[in-house]
Amino acid sequence: MGLLLPGGRDVKILVMHGPNLGRLGEREPDVYGTVTLKEIDKRLKAVGRELKVEVESFQSDHEGELVGKINSAEGDYDAIIINAAAYTHTSVAIRDALAGCKLPAVEVHLSNIYGREEFRHHSLIAPVVTGMVAGFGPLSYELALRAVVAMAKGGK
Repeated sequence: MGLLLPGGRDVKILVMHGPNLGRLGEREPDVYGTVTLKEIDKRLKAVGRELKVEVESFQSDHEGELVGKINSAEGDYDAIIINAAAYTHTSVAIRDALAGCKLPAVEVHLSNIYGREEFRHHSLIAPVVTGMVAGFGPLSYELALRAVVAMAKGGK
């Protein structure tokens, strides 16, 4: 049996991956490493089983698809983990969708965005999410998952 919410529903976490993350493992391995998105998602499902929650992943290179998924998340999920990738720095639409969503959300980045090019130092979505995990490679996702599960259990 999984972690249940009042009413008996299992806790479900939505993990969202933005543009170019489908090419992890081959794209700029010196920055993003050699682990693939498929491997990250597999590890997140395993951690989800350990924590007794359901984890669903979604990847898109298209801003509108990411916005649509956020806008339809309430009622189906209990928290969002999002790596908006390049849209972190440019998408008012994703920022506004997250601001309007009542679910807790954690921003994730594989690299330390503050140790990179100046334009990456500003996140449009950081002010409207619960927290951010960055710079730990694929472990950033796992740390975010553990955090949102703790929030779902009532911790802060």
